[in-house]
Amino acid sequence: MTVAAVILAITPEVALADAEGVPRVRRIVDSAWSGGALPIVVIAPDPDGTMAAALAGAPVTLAAPAPMDQGRVAQFVRGIEVATGEVSGTTGVLFWPARMAWVGPETITSMVEGHGPDPTALIRPSFDGRVGWPALVPLTALEALRGLPATATPDQLIEMLAGSGSVPARTIDLGDPGTTIDGDTPRSELPAYEGPAEPSGSHDWGAATAELADDAPLEGPARVDDPGAA
Repeated sequence: MTVAAVILAITPEVALADAEGVPRVRRIVDSAWSGGALPIVVIAPDPDGTMAAALAGAPVTLAAPAPMDQGRVAQFVRGIEVATGEVSGTTGVLFWPARMAWVGPETITSMVEGHGPDPTALIRPSFDGRVGWPALVPLTALEALRGLPATATPDQLIEMLAGSGSVPARTIDLGDPGTTIDGDTPRSELPAYEGPAEPSGSHDWGAATAELADDAPLEGPARVDDPGAA
């Protein structure tokens, strides 16, 4: 049972914006990896190679988007297809807009752990009464997702799934302001983090990253350029 992270970037500018000295997309990938998501997929155009450069050395797959005229839902489906192509045992996907740069790895760990006993549920984090991102969509919701309108925004897609009646849904308050406040707000201006101070269970935040030696060869990103190849 594996939960992937799929980072959605419609434009390189959003993904490559600064987040405390690193590109947002790189910060998100590091949080996803440290929190226990696997595989990690970035769905984004990369016409000049700057996205790949920002992800150099990261354990991530950079995949070309589905045709834009098919809407955001096609990008969600594309992410699932690439993730399951990378790890066949994937049972859920954390959909993560690239603007949400401040989500902590502890939030990812908690959501992954919540998926284990409830693998058919859509799980969303909240902070201070507001529902946020990333949203953990179970693979059992794939057909329901495919049937949603191409005109829907990412927020609408998740709301439609949650309200469909065919996909169980729940919200958990993880005390992480980064789930509702995007990267346009400096991290220093976020409300106080209220989540756990240390991992639950046996997970060690950052353990996977710490296993890499400083002089280890660069790992990635791997690339999937043709939407029909996944």
